[in-house]
Amino acid sequence: MSDLQKAFEDAVDYVKNSEGNASNEEKLAMYALFKQATEGDVSGKRPGMLDMVGRAKYDAWAKLKGTGKDDAMQSYVDRIESSKG
Repeated sequence: MSDLQKAFEDAVDYVKNSEGNASNEEKLAMYALFKQATEGDVSGKRPGMLDMVGRAKYDAWAKLKGTGKDDAMQSYVDRIESSKG
């Protein structure tokens, strides 16, 4: 396992186990980075207007289209590290 992969998994564990006070915008950004790092570019249809949460998640993820897995992982790790203070 690479150092980046280990750091990413540690950051994911930190997020899962922390109570956190992140804003909705920050949570959405973290979600998008996680999905980009683990699944790649967004796929499927954009959720309809009545699914506001699903649509926001889809749009946030879609903004990262073309971002490489390693870049998304590094951005995720960097955001977690900076939020720790």
